[in-house]
Amino acid sequence: MNIGDLVVRKSYGGDVTFRVEGLQVDAAVIKGTEFRLMADSPVDDLIQVPYEPQTAKTRQAHIKAHQTLSRLQQHRMEQAERNREGLMQEWAAQQEPAYFEMPGKVLHLDGDPNYLKKSMNLYEQLRVPAEGQYVHESAMADTLYRLLPKVRPDIVVITGHDGVLKTRQPYDLYSLGSYKNSQNFVSAIQVARQYERHLDALTIIAGACQSHFEALLRAGANFASSPGRILIHALDPVYVAAKASFTSVRDTVNMNDVLHNTISGIQGVGGVETKGSYRVGLPGLNDLSTLKVNPSAV
Repeated sequence: MNIGDLVVRKSYGGDVTFRVEGLQVDAAVIKGTEFRLMADSPVDDLIQVPYEPQTAKTRQAHIKAHQTLSRLQQHRMEQAERNREGLMQEWAAQQEPAYFEMPGKVLHLDGDPNYLKKSMNLYEQLRVPAEGQYVHESAMADTLYRLLPKVRPDIVVITGHDGVLKTRQPYDLYSLGSYKNSQNFVSAIQVARQYERHLDALTIIAGACQSHFEALLRAGANFASSPGRILIHALDPVYVAAKASFTSVRDTVNMNDVLHNTISGIQGVGGVETKGSYRVGLPGLNDLSTLKVNPSAV
C-alpha cells in the first residue's frame, strides 16, 4: 500500500472511499474522496481498490448533488426574471431595462487540493466570483489574516477535512480536543471576525465532516457543519456560499434551502439568519461606454 492509493475500510462495510495520505508502521491517515472526512485507520482494516466504487452512499450523494445544482440554476433564472419585472415596474419602463449584477465575492480556503479544484469548477459553473487557496487547516488563520485585506470578500469559506478522534476514549463531542481540525477552523473564524465583526458584512461558512458545529458558530460563523456530527459532501460549503452570493442584500438567505437542499441535509449544515450579498446595478455595463465624463467635475 502506498500514499495516494484508493482504499475502503472493512470495518465500515466499504461505505466510503478514501485516499491514503500518510503511512506509519501499522496505521494510515486517510481522507475521503467524496466526503470531507479525515481518519486514522489500522492498515489491516483497509482494502485497496483500483478505482472509486459506486457505493450506495456515493450514488445517493451524486443524485442529491445534481438536484441541488438544478435548484440553484432554477433560482438564478427566477431571480433574473424578478429583477427584470421589478425594474420595469420601478422605472415604468416601456422596454426591458438594462442592468448589471454584483453577486457576493467568495474567498475559499480548502485543506484539500482536489476538493478545491472541484469547488472552483462549481463556482465557475454557477457564475459565482471566487478566489480559492489550498491551505493546510493549521495555517488557515494566518492565511486569512494576510488575504482578507487584499481580497476583500463578501463570503469566506473555511473548510477541508475533520473528524471525531474516536481513538481518544472516552471522547467528548463538546470538547474541541476531540476533533482533528475543529480548533483550526475556530482560530480561522476568529481572525475573520476580528477583520469584520458584522455577520451581514462578512458571511463565514466553516467546517467539514463531523466538525464541532456549536464551537464554530460561537466563534462567529454564519453557517457551519456538522449539527449531527455526520459526513458532509465535499461540495456542501460551495452550495451554501453560492446561495449567499446570489441572495439579495435586501433578503435573508433562505434557511430552508440551506438546511434541506444541501447534499448532506439538515444534520450536515446549520446556521443563523444572514442577509445575502447580491446587488443589482444600473445602468447596464454596456451603457456606461456612452456616458460623457466632464474632467473638471472629477
